[in-house]
Amino acid sequence: MSKFFKFVFYISVLFLIIISLYPGSLFGYLFYDDWSQQPNLIKNPFGTTINHFIYYVYVSLLGLSLYLKNNNFKRLVYGLFFLSIILEVVHFIVPNRSFQLGDLIGNFLGVLVAYFLVKIYLHFIKI
Repeated sequence: MSKFFKFVFYISVLFLIIISLYPGSLFGYLFYDDWSQQPNLIKNPFGTTINHFIYYVYVSLLGLSLYLKNNNFKRLVYGLFFLSIILEVVHFIVPNRSFQLGDLIGNFLGVLVAYFLVKIYLHFIKI
């Protein structure tokens, strides 16, 4: 079962990289037939930043729970932060994409929330 979830984790990270680096919105094209429109997962005042937060919470929780008892746990946390920075900064050079500070904050908060949820879980398990 662990191999399946690791596969899902790696596919999820690959999907994140593809949708972040693609010059246009794949989901905008699928849902609205418009490459320039970014759909919101949830109606909110923050726009697509919430999409970043939700996806990074998902990927981080999945990855961190898989590597709880592994020496790579800290490396994964740092790697997720690094990935979130790199993917957002690369938007400066990808056509039809733009750097958004709010999205970077959403990425960081997603990783942080997942990290603290895992740490809280570990704290209560040890009691």
